[in-house]
This record gives sequence, structure tokens and C-alpha cells, in this order.
Amino acid sequence: MPQTIWIARHGNRIDFVNPAWFNTAERRYDPHLSEDGEIQAQQLANRLVGEGITQIIASPFLRTVQTANAVAERLDLSIKLDWGLGEWLNPDWMSFPETLPPEILAQKFPRIDLSYPVGVFQYPETWEACLKRTANTAKRLVTTFPQDDLLFVGHGASVLGTAMGLIPSLKENEMKATLCCLFKLVQNQNQWILELKGDTSHLTEAETVIRFN
Repeated sequence: MPQTIWIARHGNRIDFVNPAWFNTAERRYDPHLSEDGEIQAQQLANRLVGEGITQIIASPFLRTVQTANAVAERLDLSIKLDWGLGEWLNPDWMSFPETLPPEILAQKFPRIDLSYPVGVFQYPETWEACLKRTANTAKRLVTTFPQDDLLFVGHGASVLGTAMGLIPSLKENEMKATLCCLFKLVQNQNQWILELKGDTSHLTEAETVIRFN
């Protein structure tokens, strides 16, 4: 059977809904999902039922873990955290990544597989470096799990980067990585075919303006 890769962006985040949250937050650069973002994550989970996904790999930021966890609960799967799918570590966006350690995250999200190596991050990071990092991550993961259909849960940047890593002909300016969107890539005779590109048909409310930060 051909391998299928699903790529999803996290749901809406609290600082998009309430910018003032940033001023008093304990970890200002690691926002959680907003209430409607949690609904989006559940709708994403419902959409992926029956699609044959056997591995979920997510960025270690809280919003991506929450989104992945909604899917993992619905599909009864574990979650592997991987810094390769992480946010663009742009110094204009964040003074330093403020993610919780996997061991702390796993206390709240016990589906996290602590035996999987989360990797390390390189901060700061250029846009070009981010695209290269996420592209290499996509290639590594499909090689690591060749018999599995995978779900990557990331950010706007890592959604674009992983898709372009598997299909280099894709153009950055031709893709829309809106909140909780879906990309679907299917391998066919050693080539990846794009079947969904930024699909949001599973959402009752989808954003019209793409926000990366």
C-alpha cells in the first residue's frame, strides 16, 4: 500500500483571540489553543477517523500538542514530539523558545511517547533555515516510518516546509497554511502526489487571513 502523509496546522491560539494574554502569560511564546481552537482540533480529529493514520508526530509547542492530542484521543494513538516540526524560531517573534519539557507535558498529555527522541532546536533561525529543517524532517520521518501513514502536526511554517520537502515542485506562495488546515500527500511509485492542499472543509469556521504570528 502506498504511504500517506497528512500535515495539519494547529488550531487557533489564545493570543490571536486575546492579544492582551501576552502581557501576563507565564510563557508568552508558547500560547495554548483558544476555545474555538479546541473546537477546530476536535473537528480535525473527527475528519481523520478512518484514514488509516498509525503515527502522530507533533511540534513540542503547547498549541500543537493540544491539537495532536485531540486527534490521538480520537484515533487511540500515541504522540511523538519532534523539534523538526517546530515553529520558525524567528528572533523577531520570540526572545527564546519557551516550551515545556516533554516530561512535564506528558503529565497532562499521557499519550506522549517519552521514548521518542524529541531532538534539539537551533535558535535563532532564518526563514531559509526553517524551510530546510522542516523539509529534512519530513524526509527523515518517512524513512523512519516507511510502513506507517503519518500525521504531522505543526505550524504555518512547518506545514509549508514539510510539504515542499516531499514535493520540491510546490511553491511557497501557492500554498495556504491556515489554522487547522490539512495537506494530504500520497506516495505513488516513489513520487509524492498532493491530494489536499490547505483543506479546511472539516471546519465550521476557517480563517480568511493567514496569520503566522
